[in-house]
Amino acid sequence: MTSAAAHRQDSLESLFATPDIVADRRADGSVWLKSTTPLQPYARCVGDWLEQWGRQTPDKAFLGERSSVDAPWTTLTYKDALRQVRAAAAWILAQGLNAERPLVVLSDNSIDHALFALAAMHVGVPVASLSPAYSLMSKDFDKLKSMISLLDPGAIYVSSTKPFAPALAAIKPLHSAKIVSGESDSGDAISFRSVIATPETPAVAKAFAAIGPDTIAKFLFTSGSTGTPKAVINTQRMLTSSQQARAQTWSFLENPQSDPVILDWLPWSHTFGANHNFNLVLRNGGTLYIDGGKPAPGLFATSLANLRSVTPTVYFNVPRGFDMLIAALRGDEELRRRFFAGVKFAFYAGAALPQNLWDAMEAMSIETVGRALPMVSAWGSTETSPLATDCHFQARRSGNIGVPIPGTELKLLPSGDKLEVRVRGPNVTPGYWKAPELTAQAFDTDGFYLIGDAARFADPDRPELGLFFDGRVAEDFKLNSGTWVSVGTLRVAGITALAPLAQDIVVSGHGGDQVRFLVFPNVVACRALAGLPDSADASEVIGNESVRAGIASGLVKLRGQTGGGSSAYATRALLLAEPASVDGGEITDKGYINQRAVLTRRAKAVAILEDDASTEWIGCPG
Repeated sequence: MTSAAAHRQDSLESLFATPDIVADRRADGSVWLKSTTPLQPYARCVGDWLEQWGRQTPDKAFLGERSSVDAPWTTLTYKDALRQVRAAAAWILAQGLNAERPLVVLSDNSIDHALFALAAMHVGVPVASLSPAYSLMSKDFDKLKSMISLLDPGAIYVSSTKPFAPALAAIKPLHSAKIVSGESDSGDAISFRSVIATPETPAVAKAFAAIGPDTIAKFLFTSGSTGTPKAVINTQRMLTSSQQARAQTWSFLENPQSDPVILDWLPWSHTFGANHNFNLVLRNGGTLYIDGGKPAPGLFATSLANLRSVTPTVYFNVPRGFDMLIAALRGDEELRRRFFAGVKFAFYAGAALPQNLWDAMEAMSIETVGRALPMVSAWGSTETSPLATDCHFQARRSGNIGVPIPGTELKLLPSGDKLEVRVRGPNVTPGYWKAPELTAQAFDTDGFYLIGDAARFADPDRPELGLFFDGRVAEDFKLNSGTWVSVGTLRVAGITALAPLAQDIVVSGHGGDQVRFLVFPNVVACRALAGLPDSADASEVIGNESVRAGIASGLVKLRGQTGGGSSAYATRALLLAEPASVDGGEITDKGYINQRAVLTRRAKAVAILEDDASTEWIGCPG
């Protein structure tokens, strides 16, 4: 073992609990996996955490935000957060909100957003944070309308009425909710300042005491990666049991001297940012600095400026964010040293991290501080709040989603040449709001949730070494030869081979003889390769011969890496000038590509890939 590896092992032992997994192999070919570590008692509700820290560490900073990178951080202590949550809760009860008339939030992450959401949950009223993209980027507001119609909210919060005016006008006939705005002067809207100035009443304590594990805390909408977004019921039990399991896997959290400090942009309209990251801070009495940036052109500079100001305990991001971070760290020695010296480990989730990004982070860390930054991941969904498995150990390469968390069981069933995964535990949803048929279809006869993903063992004889995500069962398809194409695996391999020119890839070729790629380009990297100015539009960039040659070279590289099997590489690629569409359901605000939606919406592009006479696609030479 090298000195760097030994140092990393010592570090891991102080951070994580050692996995202890048992595999029950059954006569029907299924494998049931679970941790031998029992799940310890967990909190009654999320509000208990806030009450605890309001008493024990009242003056500690809970939340921080700033209006710009030049502004100082505005922070809110646990004591003040609890006081304002109770006040807002009194207002919520006075308006008659309940499960049938919940609170809806349309805006981005903010301190006011957090306070309003916590206030609703404090008195047993569900909150539904909807992706701002449905309000600010949509043209027809169809998804927003369907969500509002389903929820029938009693109050709707926006940070400001002006940017949300078209969306509010579109949904006005569908509800009778009070509109609350973060701005003081917003016309007919109620000021959030007045909401948190409401005198607390005895009804707040009474409602808080009545909350139980089955009380609905949230409605979180699925991203629609396998169909129309559904309102997933999130109970208090789901949220608190998930964080208890997290504390038992990330054992450093139980150290009184290791209060987490998180700098995070991930949206609270999704389970990763809300149920994992936000609740991680709240459960463990840490501090969350709200990052106003995100991994997108023009916005990541804000994230970098915030990272120069706040060094987090754990760095969370999606693969696209790591791609942009690596480029920035290479060009900023001071930030690079501060980052690798201060961050305990990095956590990626939501989509498998391409191996080239993993390798780059590890190499840069060793070069900078003499040790490899641990890179870990997890797996789950909105329906599992979100942890189902956790890689609380250093895997040998990217893509290991870990082992079942304490209290959660997995059932792995043979499905073709794959293993379909199903999940059961206190962290799993009881179902979908006002959709009994969908709920019934979502569970098997043993009560396992049908998550729709496949997995494979790192080593079938050693389940403690974890599982690898093996794609979505519904995404995979057969070529005419009868060979299955593993879309999830091939997508990641393709992004790695085409790096840095491909931002994301959609795999096509259904029912054909060969695999094809639709490629969303990394326009910045493509411009750099082509020597084009920042003003060059996407159409000019993707038509550049240097870019096309780079893609062709990547296709050859992929074919060489996979041994040439027809299902393991693409013979053609088409660069897409139009970014993925939110309205079209092609992408979520976390940057996840909906394979099915892209293939449906871009049928013409798929046809071009199949047209032998077309000069638009790029072939794999040789």
